[in-house]
This record gives sequence, structure tokens and C-alpha cells, in this order.
Amino acid sequence: MLGANSRALEQRIFGRPAAWLVKHHVRANTVTVVGVAVQCAAALSLFPLGYLWQGAAVLAVLASADALDGTMARLSGTASKWGAFLDSTLDRLADAAIFAGLTIYLARQEDFWGVVAGLAALAAGSMVPYARARAEAVGYQASVGIAERTDRLIVTLVAAGLTGFGLSPLVLVIALAVTALASLVTVGQRMAAVHSQARADQP
Repeated sequence: MLGANSRALEQRIFGRPAAWLVKHHVRANTVTVVGVAVQCAAALSLFPLGYLWQGAAVLAVLASADALDGTMARLSGTASKWGAFLDSTLDRLADAAIFAGLTIYLARQEDFWGVVAGLAALAAGSMVPYARARAEAVGYQASVGIAERTDRLIVTLVAAGLTGFGLSPLVLVIALAVTALASLVTVGQRMAAVHSQARADQP
């Protein structure tokens, strides 16, 4: 639930760098595209090669800085539906790269259940934002759930980092399995919320 309560913290952390970038005429959408490109490159190069803690550290910084573009858009008065769409869509790409990179690493370790957990986390995680977007498309709200994007990334990157520092790869496998399960629970919560709203609309 961290993602729903972080706006004030983002402003404190990224307010000054965002203001500096806006002052130098850097566009928020440019920061979005560049940031996601770097995240994908890091996840798909470091993780498969076994640089787990290094990759986790780099991606933690980059994922945290993902809020920079939104802060810039608000400061510059350029927030738009296109910018929100671009940011949300590219976030899905960055997430996929992280889980794909870790799954490739586990595949290279010949860890069958690790690959299963990685693929499950990738698939289930992609369903969470889709459920919300589809709900909003038909006029309902579905922002509830135990595992928002920030929560899933924290669990996954912490586990990757700990594994990189020498803990058993089982830590990473369990974290991926928990992430997959929590994502499915979140989808179920969002489906229940939409179902409740739909029933309330019936005469």
C-alpha cells in the first residue's frame, strides 16, 4: 500500500531536482522514457549475469526516481493524460524487465521452481494494473489491494539483493512466489470491489 501514500514523500525528495530540470527545459516525458530505458537495460544485463545485489541497488535507485517525472509535470504545469498514459505503460515494461531478468538468472541456475515463480510473478503482476485500468474504463474504481507496484518491487529487489549478498537463492524464489500470490489476491480484491459497485448500480 506504499504507492497510495507517497506523494508528500516524493515531493520532499524530488522537489528540488525536479525544479532544476524544469528550469533547464527538460521535459517530464523525456525523463520518463530515458528512465525506463535505463531500468530495462540494467535489469536485463545485470540480473541474468548474476549481479544480483548490484542490479537490485541500481534498480532501487531508478525505481525511486520514477516519481521524478510526475513531480516535474506538476511543477511545470504540463501534467496531461498522455503523460500519465505514457508513464503507466512504460512502468509495465520496466516491471517486466525486472522479473524477466531474474527469471533468466534462475533459468541459468537450472532452478525449475525459481523459473515457475518468476513467470508467475511476471504474469500475475501484470494483471494488477490491468484490473484497475479495465475497471476505470467501465466507470468503476479498483485501487484497492495488498500489493501495489511499489510493494511488489520492494519485496523482489530486497530478496534479489540478499541473494546477491550470499543468501540461498531460495530466498529469491520464495519472494517471487509471495509476489505472485499477493498479486493474485490483489486482483481478486479489485474484482470484488468492481463487482460490489456493479451490483450497487443495478436497479
